Amino acid sequence: MSKASEGKTLFQKIIDRDIPGTIVYEDDHCAAFRDVNPGAPTHILVVPRKPIPRLVDASDEDQALLGHLMRTAAKVAQDEGVGDAFRLVVNNGADVGQTVFHLHLHVLAGREFQWPPG
Repeated sequence: MSKASEGKTLFQKIIDRDIPGTIVYEDDHCAAFRDVNPGAPTHILVVPRKPIPRLVDASDEDQALLGHLMRTAAKVAQDEGVGDAFRLVVNNGADVGQTVFHLHLHVLAGREFQWPPG
């Protein structure tokens, strides 16, 4: 690992291609890649290029970016062939299962889901 990648989140390293990942979509604001420990047959993470640790850490200036992440999640689901049958999950903090502190949306599809989740 290079000196330049030190201090980056795991997701920044994947986006910057410092470590391998299966990127399925990217643009100037975010990237989407397959989760290495999928919780469903389709499990894609949509991650902003800007390293925001948790949703509650987003600022008013991030409002457009947050909307872009949601629209990108829908596009990725469409591209993956799951249409409008998917679940979006955002974990906010360690107490609810967040393990990488870089905001990300989970796009989950391809199996039956229960309600309530968790």
